[in-house]
Amino acid sequence: MNFETKLLDNISEIKRRKLIVSSGRVNRFDGNVLYCDPFPAPIGSLCIVKDQMGKEILAEIVSFDQNHNMLAILEPSSHIVTGCEVWLHDDGRFIDVDDTLLGRVTDAFGKPLDDKPLETINNKWPLMGKVMNPLKRSLIKKPLDVGVRIINSLLTVGQGQRLGIIAGSGVGKSVLLGMMSKYTDADVVVIALIGERAREVGAMVNELFNDETAKKITVVAVPADRSPLMRIRAANRATAIAEYFRDQNLNVLLIMDSLTRIAHAKREIGLSLGETATSKGYPASVISMIPNLIERTGTSDKGEGSITSFYTILADGDDNNDPVVDTARAILDGHIVLSRSNAQMGIYPAVDISHSISRVMNDLVSSEHSNATKLFRKHVSNYIENKDLLLMGGYSQGQDKDLDDAILMWPKLIDFISQPHDQKADFESSKNQLLQLYK
Repeated sequence: MNFETKLLDNISEIKRRKLIVSSGRVNRFDGNVLYCDPFPAPIGSLCIVKDQMGKEILAEIVSFDQNHNMLAILEPSSHIVTGCEVWLHDDGRFIDVDDTLLGRVTDAFGKPLDDKPLETINNKWPLMGKVMNPLKRSLIKKPLDVGVRIINSLLTVGQGQRLGIIAGSGVGKSVLLGMMSKYTDADVVVIALIGERAREVGAMVNELFNDETAKKITVVAVPADRSPLMRIRAANRATAIAEYFRDQNLNVLLIMDSLTRIAHAKREIGLSLGETATSKGYPASVISMIPNLIERTGTSDKGEGSITSFYTILADGDDNNDPVVDTARAILDGHIVLSRSNAQMGIYPAVDISHSISRVMNDLVSSEHSNATKLFRKHVSNYIENKDLLLMGGYSQGQDKDLDDAILMWPKLIDFISQPHDQKADFESSKNQLLQLYK
């Protein structure tokens, strides 16, 4: 036997032993969690489970105990039984990413959902991101034009800011996100549609990719009927894509819809693993996941790139004190509340300016702009607080000058807030229209 033959035999033997070491068999199956023979693999690794019918099912390692690797299956299968073979497929640490993803729709694993072949992608980025030095992060210095008048003028967003959009169901959240995606002047837009209805995912994708701005948009979509682990992986994947483009010194707009459904997915996994439930059934892992995900966005620590992020947060029953709402609001740089009463009055976008805030706005705008914003907020608050009194005829003009001004300005305020979904309002025109109201 010559040297080359011996070398090839040795390599084959090493591969065979590695496959044996990195494989096992299912010992038991509880719901979505498999318990299999232990083999060396970190949490987050992807494995293949060969079920009774010979179908290969994807699963992810989520925990360990003394005698088992614990895996959550990522695809539905009713044919997994004790003794099914399990082997390591990928450690799951990196994703493939480059400009090829722009104009495309992919799932949690980067597979195309738009029925088009995906070209070879050569660059990789860590799924869980890279740790940055907080002292080296750039300051937020410039406003980002999102194309929506009320946000540009009254809730000015900075490049690298993180905001939440807090809303109940049916108040125009998806329409607002679509407007920002199409009309922003960001270099790249990354949209994560996680836990949404499949119909709504299709409708939003069709609208976004019919526009000339489609070439700078990439979508990661995992509908509500997919595994909770796929929803969590999709959130991390979309964030990793945004981080990659930020590393190319680009200004990225990341829209994640919705943070609440990601929290629900994490809750489902946590409870399956036996974690103790706290407020509203959320285990501690959910509360720690939210800041870990959000802190990956923002400005860069080594360039001019930035990730401006919007996270939608569903307020169940319009309850703005939900644990997910509270946790996110504490770490975000501002929040936009969508009001059901505004939607019922036909005011769209249904932004409740009295309860919304951008924490960096005063660092980005002139004193004239800031003063006009304060007057606008004052007039809106005065009118809303006294609306019932006015409708009952219990107020006579002249009793309160501030309220008189608010009543006079109210029709103009409504016209200013309202914006058709197919109309763009850039930052300069939004600011000038606001200043014109108070000249």
